[in-house]
Amino acid sequence: MKKRGKPVFDNSEKLILQLFVSGMSPKSMEAIENLKNICDNHLNCDFELEIIDIYKNPETAFEQHIVFSPSLVKHYPLPRKTLIGTLSDTGRVVKAMGISSKK
Repeated sequence: MKKRGKPVFDNSEKLILQLFVSGMSPKSMEAIENLKNICDNHLNCDFELEIIDIYKNPETAFEQHIVFSPSLVKHYPLPRKTLIGTLSDTGRVVKAMGISSKK
């Protein structure tokens, strides 16, 4: 019987992310900084990142079923994944998103 691992997407695909934050709160700012570091230091592919303030765009948060902030949503490649929190555990974020690292 073959053992299935988590799929890692092809680096030629574009990673599409949305980060939902609550204004300029300390946790939101920490999540933005942590995600910036992950993108700069670990992504080996083209990506699109949209940061959405749920105070300014509550309808978008509602449409995406966002209950907690900060929340990171990976839309593409599938499967869709949502991570909640400040994204401080880089290894877990990289693994959960199924991305291969530069390193």
